[in-house]
Amino acid sequence: MATGDALGVPVEFVGRAWLKKHPVEDMRGHGAHDQPPGTWSDDSSLAFCLAESLCNGYNIRDIADTFLAWYRQEVWTPHGEVFDIGNATIAAMERLRNRVLPPELAGGMDEGSNGNGSLMRILPLLFYIHEKPISERYQACSEVSSLTHGHFRSVFSCFVYLEIARQLLQGKRISEAYSKGVAVAREFAEAREFNRKELSYFTRILSEKLPEVQEDNIYSSGYVLHTLEAALWCLLTTNNYQDAVLKAVNLGEDTDTTAAVTGGLAGLAYGFEAIPKKWVEKLARWRDIEALCQRLAAALG
Repeated sequence: MATGDALGVPVEFVGRAWLKKHPVEDMRGHGAHDQPPGTWSDDSSLAFCLAESLCNGYNIRDIADTFLAWYRQEVWTPHGEVFDIGNATIAAMERLRNRVLPPELAGGMDEGSNGNGSLMRILPLLFYIHEKPISERYQACSEVSSLTHGHFRSVFSCFVYLEIARQLLQGKRISEAYSKGVAVAREFAEAREFNRKELSYFTRILSEKLPEVQEDNIYSSGYVLHTLEAALWCLLTTNNYQDAVLKAVNLGEDTDTTAAVTGGLAGLAYGFEAIPKKWVEKLARWRDIEALCQRLAAALG
């Protein structure tokens, strides 16, 4: 996840047409945020905060407080400062800071609050929920997403993502993991009688026809559904970790998040050894990340 994120940071907001002529092929630095090579963004920072909290068990207030430690005290930043944060996340952090609501109600719940700010950081939750009943998986996913993004579209995007990731964690091949994960999410939504209009936004994903979509019809903005579709499409139309994350970056626009979300799935699909070693060793605080992974594995393994 962090490797994909860091590949995308220097070209965040850059358009697809420019990247067609000047594609990202390796770990770069500077660019959009003037950061050194290997710098990851708030996407990874908040995922690391979630993982850090889960090392002590599942407690939604503790997760919120760990997020606040990043926001206010710059915990789990690559170089000691927060340099990239979305507006919806800022608003939610302020509500969390003021404790005016239960933490799971801090995220925006209107239709306009459907950026990718919860999808980008949700993956560590997989290792806590993957053996739990589906109703508990959905409940935890909803709570953790809703710390910053509480609308159904954001929550369900996170749920679909984690259900596919869960299949990859079980060792399924990518195409099978996608098909099975989508089927589980679709059946759960039908059983719960979720809003049909809202579910219609997921048609391309839930119909399992996403791999057939042409690149011109894949969007890579900061809208949560665009990010989920783009990440799944990059995973489904490549056959190795490197090609998947580079394809995500070179779609342009919200490059760090698209590649982080893609990278999380690609890492589960191909394994850690599939990530180019030179990329891993360029990551800011890569030894700290490795230690966090070990702590999380020990706590939840």
